[in-house]
Order: sequence, then structure tokens, then C-alpha cells
Amino acid sequence: MPIRLRNSGFTLIELVIAMLVVSLLAAIALPGLAGALEGARASDAKSGLISSTSRAISRAAATERHTVLCPSSNGADCDDTADWSRGWIVFVDRDGSRERDAEETLVYRQPQLGGKVRLHSTAGRTRIVFQPSASNAGSNVTFTLCDGRGPARAESIVLNNQGRLRYGTPTASATSAACP
Repeated sequence: MPIRLRNSGFTLIELVIAMLVVSLLAAIALPGLAGALEGARASDAKSGLISSTSRAISRAAATERHTVLCPSSNGADCDDTADWSRGWIVFVDRDGSRERDAEETLVYRQPQLGGKVRLHSTAGRTRIVFQPSASNAGSNVTFTLCDGRGPARAESIVLNNQGRLRYGTPTASATSAACP
């Protein structure tokens, strides 16, 4: 009686079919994963802004000095721009110049935002000065936050003069200025 050996393994056709199935699943899942990642980055940026605002208010009240929140690309000095995407800082402004001097305390430093996340403030609001009373000098400031998921997912964050935040939908002009 002849002995039959059993071959084990994959045929070339089975391997090609398996690779096609894996490729198809990856093509379906990757855009969703990229969108989720962008959403998480945008949420992280919003949390950083909320935290920075809270720290600035607390420090202004504790030190009884003005505290400044401003965009900063180098993590040390304020930039004169409405684009906060490259990061921002919070510092105690002892001399009232609204510019950080070497001896002024740096309270917080936010690094550059990740991915395609963009954060822009109202035009002309490149510095937010918190007073010891926890209010901010000047008018309300509106931040527009968007990410790689597109302008339809953009959000607005409004900081009023009492230091309170509220969320909403940005205007079309704010969205076009902030979203790539």
C-alpha cells in the first residue's frame, strides 16, 4: 500500500487572495484611523488652551499681577500673529510691557500642535492679559480650531472678559482663515 504524504502550506492563489483581503481592509480602515487621530490631536489642543487659560487666571490671582497668554513659536517670546498653531506661552508680566523679559516667570509652555491642527485667534488679539480679578483686558477673543478632517469639523472657543470659555461653530470667514 502506497504512503501518501500530505502537503501543508498555502498555494500561491490562497496567498494572493489573503493579501487582497488585508489590503482591502487596510484601505477601508486607514482613513477612519487618520480622522480619529486628527480628532484626538484637536481635542488635545483644546485641552491645552483650556489648561493655559486656567493657569493664567490662577497665577494672576495668586501673584496679584497681570499674566499674559500669547502665541510663541520659540517657547520664550510672544509672536505678533493670530496663529497659535506653533505653540504658546503663559507668563507673569511684572512690568506690564506685554512682552516676556528674561526675569519674568514662565508659567506654561505649549509646544507646536501636531498633525494638521490649526488654532487662530480673533484678528488683532495676539496677547490675552489676565488681571488679578481673573478677567481679561480688552474684548472677547474667539479661537478657531480645525484639523485635517476639514472645515466642517471646525470649532470656535470664545473667551469672554470674565475668563469663561464657551464653545460654538465658527463663522465662515474665521473657518477660511484658520483651516487649511
